[in-house]
Amino acid sequence: MEDKEYLNKFEQRLQEAILLPAPALGGKFMLVDEISAQWERFQHEYIADAVTQIADYPEVSVAWAAYLGLAVAEGWDRDWDLLQQTPYPAFYGEQGFDDMDDNILQHHLGLAWDSSEAQEYVNLFRTSARIATTSIRREQIPPQSPLAYHCFVIACRLMFCLGASIRLKHLGYTLEKVNI
Repeated sequence: MEDKEYLNKFEQRLQEAILLPAPALGGKFMLVDEISAQWERFQHEYIADAVTQIADYPEVSVAWAAYLGLAVAEGWDRDWDLLQQTPYPAFYGEQGFDDMDDNILQHHLGLAWDSSEAQEYVNLFRTSARIATTSIRREQIPPQSPLAYHCFVIACRLMFCLGASIRLKHLGYTLEKVNI
């Protein structure tokens, strides 16, 4: 129970922190159930890839989740049926997980790496990933502990939400309260 309460508070603090560099989102993620379900579908494979990168590339290990969120939001907007059939490895680049960011920007979103739009994503995700990894370190959780693993998974999921939300915003979607 104690860990669950701790993790909930950690998630809330981290969400607020990684949203700071994305003022266009107004401090809130903009998601739909279908996009969230895709994270559930891909998370185990993503985490298996990302956890191998933590020691050498901690920011990459969480940042690539934001690129995955970009691609999922784009697929949701463009062709939901196709996205539902797309396996996780389809987001890999030529070097697998290592160049997933390039592959998603260039082949899933159709952006040149040096375009201003691509660089906005790169800069936002780099900044937010740095915030996420710094936040985890500040918690002083024993490395390779179950609690560290859960904090890492939370960080990856929040980065996925950031990527999906910023792409939905770019595509012109808005978050509106609906009274039913």
